Amino acid sequence: MTAIDSSTVRAPRRRRRRSVLQRRQTRLAWLMLVPALLVVALVAIFPLARTIYQSFTNQQFLALEPTKWIGFKNYRDLWQDSQFRHSIWVTIKFTLITVVFEFALGLAIALVVNSKFKGRGLMRAVMLVPWAIPTVVAAQMWKWMLDDTFGVVNDFGTRVHILSHSHAWIADPGTALASVIAVDVWKTTPFVALLLLAGLQVIPKDLYEAANVDGASKLQQFWKITLPLLRPAILVTLIFRTLDALRVFDVFYVFFGNRPDTQTMAIYDQSTIVGDGHVGYGAAISVVIFLIISLFVIIYVTLTRVKDE
Repeated sequence: MTAIDSSTVRAPRRRRRRSVLQRRQTRLAWLMLVPALLVVALVAIFPLARTIYQSFTNQQFLALEPTKWIGFKNYRDLWQDSQFRHSIWVTIKFTLITVVFEFALGLAIALVVNSKFKGRGLMRAVMLVPWAIPTVVAAQMWKWMLDDTFGVVNDFGTRVHILSHSHAWIADPGTALASVIAVDVWKTTPFVALLLLAGLQVIPKDLYEAANVDGASKLQQFWKITLPLLRPAILVTLIFRTLDALRVFDVFYVFFGNRPDTQTMAIYDQSTIVGDGHVGYGAAISVVIFLIISLFVIIYVTLTRVKDE
């Protein structure tokens, strides 16, 4: 009885010590997180809250009249805004096509670069060159190359008889979106390949050796080993690229300026606030863009749910 009594007395003391230690660790963790949380609140939460507030007002840039609270009027007007609906369609079409092509090409490049062959290091360095070029510089470069008068694309195409005559790739509404999609795929595929390559390199090589011993083919190894273990990297890659594509501004603006048929959501928002001075209405557009981006992130996280195993 004495031994039993001593053990029953000692156990609650251990639990109390553990609970005290856990509380101290929790307090320390929160203290270390406070600076980062303050920075996030300053650079993200506060501007977002201010934008949401402005979306319910009639605020104008450099207006003489005081700003008034108008409720959901901006959102009702936005619901009937055909130009904004067109910009949503242009942005989503650009996002879906570019993300699909960049993911497929990036995965193929990552699988090739991840294998062992002579000159692998040089290929890894060379493939990052398009991504390293600033977007504005790359867009202007391609805009000159696609020019119908002195562009090298038309010159090469006519010389090798791929094209019967020079084509205005950017001016033609039928090829304008395809041109900017091709440039974005060329520029951003190396970034996607880099993210996927990082995911491939953390997969244990022992799994592939065991699969080879069991007689699994390369295709079976890809579907049963590579893709399931690459899921976290795929999720991060898709979220990053979708966020960038939905917020695209620079490459479209360099190519087309403020052309109505190629306006993205970001360009329409910029022209509304800066060009027209409608700050409240532009804030409502910004909130809708934020909600659309959040919806895509939720869809990705739900469809590619990563489980802790």
